[in-house]
Formats: sequence, C-alpha cells, structure tokens
Amino acid sequence: MNIDQEELRNIVADVLKEMDLGGEEAPAQVSAASRTTVSAASAGRTESASGQLILTEEGEAKSGTAVDEVVLGITPAFGIYQTSTIIGIPHADVIKEIMAGIEEEGMKCRVVRVYRTADVSFVGHDAAVLSGSGVGIGIQSKGTTVIHQKDLPPLSNLELFSQAPLIDLPTYRQLGKNAAKYAKGESPNPVPVRNDQMARPKYQAIAALLHIKEAEHQDVKKKPQAVRVEFK
Repeated sequence: MNIDQEELRNIVADVLKEMDLGGEEAPAQVSAASRTTVSAASAGRTESASGQLILTEEGEAKSGTAVDEVVLGITPAFGIYQTSTIIGIPHADVIKEIMAGIEEEGMKCRVVRVYRTADVSFVGHDAAVLSGSGVGIGIQSKGTTVIHQKDLPPLSNLELFSQAPLIDLPTYRQLGKNAAKYAKGESPNPVPVRNDQMARPKYQAIAALLHIKEAEHQDVKKKPQAVRVEFK
C-alpha cells in the first residue's frame, strides 16, 4: 500500500476534523489507528493475553543514584490512551519483555513517564539523565524505541529501533538486555533488526495519526513522573 504525501495530508486533516467534531463518526481511514486507543475511564490499565498492566503515577521522578538501574521512559499516552503498538502488541507485554531483559542481566528497571515531548529520542535521553547508571530506554506508544546514554546529545543514541512495525517481543527483550549491558559498562553487539522496505510506505499514515494522538497529551510544563508498574 503506497501512501503519497497528498493522501497523508488528507488523512491527517480528517483526524483533526474528528477531534474538532467530538463524537461524530470517525472517517474510515482513522479506524485502524483508533483501535489502539482507550477512554480515559480505563486510563492506566492495559489488558493482554498475559494479564493486566496497571501504571500508577507516584509524583515527580527523581534522579537516581543506583548504578544498577536502567530507566525506561514512556511517552504521554503510553498504556493510557494507546495500549498497543502499531502492529497490535499490547503494552503490557512490551514492558514485561523489556523489564525481563534488564533483569536477566542482573540490573533493575525503573519506569518514568515523560510529558514534555512525544519524541522518542528526547524521552530516551530524559530517561538516561534520570538513571543512576546513565543509561535509559525511550519508547513511544506505537513501539518505536531507543537506548540512550546521558552524556550523548539527545538526537544521538546507543541503539535506535525506528521501524516499529518490525519490532517483536523477542526484540524488546533483547534491547532490554543490551541496555543493561551498556549500564554495566559493556559493549554488546547491536540488537539485530529486521529490514522491510515496504514497512514505511505501508504504515506511515497510521504512524502519523498515532503520533498526532500521542502529542495531544504532551505537557511541556509537567516534570517526568515516577510510575509504579503492576502486572495482574
């Protein structure tokens, strides 16, 4: 499915129109992206085959001092207004795999929600700055992920997983392991990623819509929040 720029602009315009109309029937092009959203009434709860994920904010996130931690930074809508990646992997499973990968390396995972931006590079960098080890992970609701280090510029990184449609659960687990290895001072081989030249044209319209919906929940004045993660 090839999406040209004019069609993409038209779809984005439809989404903006949907937001303004508030409650009228959404255009057909929007429905695929809308399947990943939930109402505010179920905020913070994500269902998956492996159980329920509950994300509870506990106040402003503080800079860590523990050298054995990796901070996972999630974007404003993650697990609340969007609950699965662009290919439908539940956020509950994504977080579980990332945390498992970190813990397999003998490290701990701390989760924070970054509100000031939905840009994965800046979310990852904010997470790294808060991390006692200086290493953080940033993840967008649609699944794009980055491993970052605090002394790198925000738009640089240790590893970037930019094609969300090609990231599966084993990859999320492995990137958690690699982040932990960087935190221990090791130099792991980059996580292998699949390459599909058709992924971008096939998903770029939906990716744009999901990013627009994510950005609605940004708050440039709000500090990163500490998040308690529960699986039930």
